[in-house]
Amino acid sequence: MGESSALQSILYGRGSLRLLDQRKLPLEEVYIDVKDSADGWNAIRDMVVRGAPAIAIAAALSLAVEVFDQDFTGTPAEAASFVSKKLEYLVSSRPTAVNLSDAATKLQSLVSRTAETAKDAKSIFQVFIEAAETMLVDDVADNKAIGSHGAKFLQQKLGSSKNISVLTHCNTGSLATAGYGTALGIIRALHSGGILEKAFCTETRPFNQGSRLTAFELVHDKIPATLIADSAAAALMNNGQVQAVIVGADRIAANGDTANKIGTYNLSISAKHHGVQFYVAAPVTSIDLSLPSGKEIVIEERSPKELLNSEGGLGKQVAASGISVWNPAFDVTPANLITAIITEKGVITKSDPDGAFDIKAFIEAAK
Repeated sequence: MGESSALQSILYGRGSLRLLDQRKLPLEEVYIDVKDSADGWNAIRDMVVRGAPAIAIAAALSLAVEVFDQDFTGTPAEAASFVSKKLEYLVSSRPTAVNLSDAATKLQSLVSRTAETAKDAKSIFQVFIEAAETMLVDDVADNKAIGSHGAKFLQQKLGSSKNISVLTHCNTGSLATAGYGTALGIIRALHSGGILEKAFCTETRPFNQGSRLTAFELVHDKIPATLIADSAAAALMNNGQVQAVIVGADRIAANGDTANKIGTYNLSISAKHHGVQFYVAAPVTSIDLSLPSGKEIVIEERSPKELLNSEGGLGKQVAASGISVWNPAFDVTPANLITAIITEKGVITKSDPDGAFDIKAFIEAAK
C-alpha cells in the first residue's frame, strides 16, 4: 500500500493517507497529507482527488486515519454512530458519484452490525479500518478484470482487429481509481495485448482532466496517444480514425442510463451518427438499481470560476465580467446510445441495440 513505480493517486499505510494533488498535474507531482474526514471532504470537493472509485476509497481511508488510535470513551453503539455520521458528511462532498454513497451505506451497515456484539468502541474502529483497506485492494483487482473483459469483448465485436483505435473522455485511469483504471484500464489491456493502434483523449473542458491527467497517464505508460479538443471528436469519427469510444461512469441507473463527465452525452450522439461503438466501463458499485432511469440522477453543478478563469478556475480571468455561467459537472447518456457496459463481473449487453439494459438480471446472475 506504499509508494511504487506505478502511478498512484492514493498512498496509504495504516494511520497515514497521502493524496496526489491532481490539480497540479501534469507539471507538478505533489502529495498532500490527509489526517481526518474534514481533510478528506475538502480534498474531494476541491478535486485534489477525483474519479468515482477513488473518491469513495479516499473518503473511507480519510475516516480510517481519523479513527486510528482515536481516544474514544463511548460505547460500541456510540462509536458506530460516530462513524455513520462522519460517512454521511463525506457523502455530501460529491453527490453525483454513487460509489461514495454506496460505500458509505455498506460501511454504515457493517459498523452497525458489529456494534451489536462488540465489547468496546475500539473494535468498531478496527472493523471499519479493515473494511476501508479492503476497498483499496479490491479496486485494483476489479479494474484489471474490467480491462480484461473489455479488451476481449472489443476484439470480438471488432472482428479481432489488430489495429484498434479508441477515444476516451475525462480521466478513468490510475488517477481516478486505486490503480489501473476502468475505461483507461481497457486501453491498457488492449495495449499490453498488442492490438491497440492509438488512444485518443479529449481535453475534457473545463477542468481539463483529459489533457492534464489522461494524457499524463498515457505518456507515463508509453501508450501511443493523441490529444484532441473536445469539439474535434465528431470530425475524428467522421474521418474513420476510431472504432470505439470508451468512457467511465459516476452513476448508472437500472436501465443503463449513465451519468458521466459533462460532454459524454455529446460523444455518444456523435458515435451513434458515425456508427462508432460506445462503451461504458465501471465497477458494479457504480450501478444504482434504486433509480429506474437517468432522470432521477442528481447532477452536481460546479463553480462558475471553472469557466470564467483559465486552468479550470485556478488561473486568470478569460471570460467577460458579468456573463452568467451554467456549469454542470456531469450529463446523462441514455441507454439506447450505449453499446455495452463493461464491469468486473463481465459485460452487460442488451437484446435490442436501441433499447435499455436489464442490469438487475445481470447482477443477480453474476452473484
